[in-house]
Order: sequence, then C-alpha cells, then structure tokens
Amino acid sequence: MQPLSHLDTGGEARMVDVTAKAVGARVAVAEARLRMEQSTFEAILTGNAPKGDVLSTARLAGIMAAKRTSDLIPLCHPLPLGAVQVEIVPAPELPGFRVQTTVKTQAQTGVEMEALTAAAIAALTLYDMAKALQKDMVIEQVRLIRKSGGKSGDFEAAEHD
Repeated sequence: MQPLSHLDTGGEARMVDVTAKAVGARVAVAEARLRMEQSTFEAILTGNAPKGDVLSTARLAGIMAAKRTSDLIPLCHPLPLGAVQVEIVPAPELPGFRVQTTVKTQAQTGVEMEALTAAAIAALTLYDMAKALQKDMVIEQVRLIRKSGGKSGDFEAAEHD
C-alpha cells in the first residue's frame, strides 16, 4: 500500500505539490442516485413539485458545485475547468433519478473530486427541491464511474446495482 499523498513525513495534512507534474487532459465521470416514492417521482417528472423546476435547478447546482470544489474540500487544488456536464435521468426502477456528471480540464491534477462534488450537490439539490413532498428520500451510490489522464492512468468502476 502506498503512503497517503496528503500526509507529510510527520503525518500532518498537506496539499500535494503538483508543480512538477505535466499539464494534461483529465476527465472524470461520477454518479449519484436519489431514491423516492413513486408519487414524488411522478410529481417531479410532471413539473408539479412545490419549488418549481427541480431538474434544471439541480443541474445548475451541480455545475456550480464542480466550480467551487476547492472551496469545499480541504487540500483540493483549484482547477481551470474546461467543461462540466450534469445529466439527470429518470430511473423508474428505483423509482428516482440518476445524476451523472462529467468534468474535463487541462491541468496537473485530476478532476475526480469535482465530478463527485457535482454529483453529490446535484442530488442534494434534488432532495431540497422535493423535500416538501417527501422527507425520507435516499441519496445513494455517490461514486466515481471512470477517469482518464494522469500518472495513475485510466480507471473504470465495476458495474453493480
């Protein structure tokens, strides 16, 4: 097992020095799910949620969150994001929604945290926008789906539901 890169030799937290790393294309895809009752799901789909356009608001929140990740996650490098995409797809089998985020940059470090933050915040915003309909919705499976670029190479998560 490799030592944790965010700890110095004394075990103290530190920001990883990426100044010697080459700038390269980095992409990360993450997802989150929001599970709810069928009636809540239908209200969101039909645009009958009390707070208005739930899906557009959540999409914007996810984009904004990706851009602010370094303000939220200690030791996370601020990155020049080239693209942030947030897709919110109805998942009748849950019932609920799947949030999938894709974040791209040309930088010295990856965008996994930005993609994960975007997915989590979009799901939290979905919850916030629909909580008047149902308080016990469940946000689940916030995870990295795949990433490319960087020293550690490509990664793709094993599929499971």
